[in-house]
Amino acid sequence: MDEEHTAGYREPCAQCSEVSWGITEEGRFYCRSCHNVIERTQDVVDTSFVTNSQVSSISRGPQKKAKLEHGREWLVCEGFQFILQQQAEALLDMGVCPQFKDEVLCTLWRRYLQKSQQAYTRAPVHTARFRLSQQGSESDSAPESLGLSEISWLSGSETETEGASSVSAGRSSDGASSCSGSLDAAFYCSAQKGRGPTLMTMPMTLALCHLGPSAVGARGAAAGRPAQVRAGREALPLADLLRFAAKGHLPYVNAYQDFPEEMRLYGRDSRIFRVESIPSYEKVQREAHRLARFLDLPRFPPITQDCLLHPSLLCLKYLTEANLPDEMHGWVSRLVGQAGIGEEGYLTFDPVRRNGQLLSYDVQAAALIIVAMKLLFGLNDKTEWTLSNKANKENQGSQDRECSAETSSADQSFSLRRWYRTVQQALEAARRGEEQDQARKSWKSHKPMYPSKKEKSVFLKRRRVVEQLQMNFQRLSGPAPQPQGYAPSSFRFQWGEEGGDGPSFHHQSLGCVLKEKGGSTRPCSTRYWHTALRSCEPSHCKDHFPEVEPTLPRTYAWLLDLFSFLLGVKPSLVHAEVCNLEGRLVKKRTRPRPRKPKRKKTTERTRRQASPRETVSA
Repeated sequence: MDEEHTAGYREPCAQCSEVSWGITEEGRFYCRSCHNVIERTQDVVDTSFVTNSQVSSISRGPQKKAKLEHGREWLVCEGFQFILQQQAEALLDMGVCPQFKDEVLCTLWRRYLQKSQQAYTRAPVHTARFRLSQQGSESDSAPESLGLSEISWLSGSETETEGASSVSAGRSSDGASSCSGSLDAAFYCSAQKGRGPTLMTMPMTLALCHLGPSAVGARGAAAGRPAQVRAGREALPLADLLRFAAKGHLPYVNAYQDFPEEMRLYGRDSRIFRVESIPSYEKVQREAHRLARFLDLPRFPPITQDCLLHPSLLCLKYLTEANLPDEMHGWVSRLVGQAGIGEEGYLTFDPVRRNGQLLSYDVQAAALIIVAMKLLFGLNDKTEWTLSNKANKENQGSQDRECSAETSSADQSFSLRRWYRTVQQALEAARRGEEQDQARKSWKSHKPMYPSKKEKSVFLKRRRVVEQLQMNFQRLSGPAPQPQGYAPSSFRFQWGEEGGDGPSFHHQSLGCVLKEKGGSTRPCSTRYWHTALRSCEPSHCKDHFPEVEPTLPRTYAWLLDLFSFLLGVKPSLVHAEVCNLEGRLVKKRTRPRPRKPKRKKTTERTRRQASPRETVSA
């Protein structure tokens, strides 16, 4: 298409002496070899006249061009608001309650803007408290002298009009000298380290989406009034939220590429909006806790037994995910009652309370299942295999007695050895598939973000070279396999279905690991092992899992690895939650005993000091 319009211009390029011209979006000529842009523009044919007249124009100044390239004036908080809107719509499609977007997330966002003094206040920080400062001396080799690179804080007496006029003056003075597309990108970059959770970041958008379903109906928060919150049954665990973001069902990686056309990003905007990885579970959990404290949220709604975040329902979900028998849910429920973690006071998060912590509900559910398996199977690399041999003998005997295979399969005893082999095969296949998806995934955005206008031609040239190499490689190796688009699901495995990951163990019984004694059912394994239940201070003490991991039984370590894959967390986090649960069950004080004061030897000197009367009388 460009060859038709540039065929009449055969002048060589002034930089590379090549004759290969193209036309930019603005209608100007550029060299395809070195990407040098010249002043010549495209010839436009106006069909409104009777005669076909050619009109040629030359750009005379950057006044209108700069406004076109930079788009309209916008703030960083507007970009985050657009991203939160897209994330809320994606969560609504996944089945979150309909009130999440308008009544919950919008209310929390308004409260954040008010608490951080970015909106809903008379003097927003991005207009009245910073201005553009001009340098005293300039040089040809110096960086941008105008724009938002030089910021100085003003006193609170300056009006909002002065700050806004200074910003608009800096933007309209010279488009090439601006260092970002947004107005306050430099303010975010310079104050991001010292302002704590007040400045929004991309991980904090996931933290808001994590807090939102847990606090549905927080009305009146934007006005600073205590909100009446109610529980939402469609709450989403944090592990599923991060997995949806990694799969692309939730906009997070390169979410800025869906911005409107008038919101141009470049320069310092890349430090704020461009992310090429998913944050860890612990980081989002910390950001959610800090954000709840900063927003001064009221006490969260009580988590009852019909809420998805309750340990009983979450354990049922992960028992199905791990392909374990349904009978284990009764033992998990007994552990919940004995440990006292099913009470509303323990599960409900209170940001105002100092010792209040936002619990990791999904990790806690995985720890309950692991403790239940330690009670039933021992998991000491000996007892579980002995019980598996016993279950295999009973299953073999029942198959010999029964003629129908369907009847025998319904009454089979659970064998941990068969379960381990089935789940291990599916786990290895899932990990290989996840590694292949990550290798095929393009983490770079289709919409490039330029550090500055001067380097725009260099980035365009690099991108075109990469695209050309990809096209040549595809011609040689064949078309790339198209990734299959799966609907978002809370489960990673499918057990017992045609084409699934393996046979189902849900309906098998635990008769081989249980015995009747004193009118009650008890586990056959009478011994329970646990690691050292010592108290540690998170601020001073580090993670002990690398030290303890070589001494752990291999079955237990494999079980930690399984649930860490299901949750997308580190095995050390699951092990720490198991130790915390065991400490609550054992109810053993881990604090060191106070040392008794040493008895001092009674000497003549100490005896005289202890009895001053004798000294006075003497």
